[in-house]
Amino acid sequence: MQNKTADEMSDIIVDMLIKKFKNKMEDFEIFNIAETPYKTFSVRFKAYDYFIVLFNYDRGVIGCSIQYGESYFIGLKNSQKWYEKADFDVFCKELQEQLELRIPDKFLEANGWK
Repeated sequence: MQNKTADEMSDIIVDMLIKKFKNKMEDFEIFNIAETPYKTFSVRFKAYDYFIVLFNYDRGVIGCSIQYGESYFIGLKNSQKWYEKADFDVFCKELQEQLELRIPDKFLEANGWK
């Protein structure tokens, strides 16, 4: 992946999230794409029709957070910290667990997600 551009990498992330989460994720927005002085990008999306989630890539480090308002974020724990070494099946499983822990079961059940 090292030879891919930030734009290509962000597209790969969006495609992977759509494939793994299907109708649980939508409204993807890619922004803050930069190649120099180092590679970065962000992907914002709606998760479970409940949260706005921000995926960030910054110099190889990856992570997600829940966005509240313009500048408030709650980091989501994930064992996959480095893009090049990440197992994205594990990344998605842990993201799903972290998000579903914060959503009432009744809401998940009503939408067929539990």
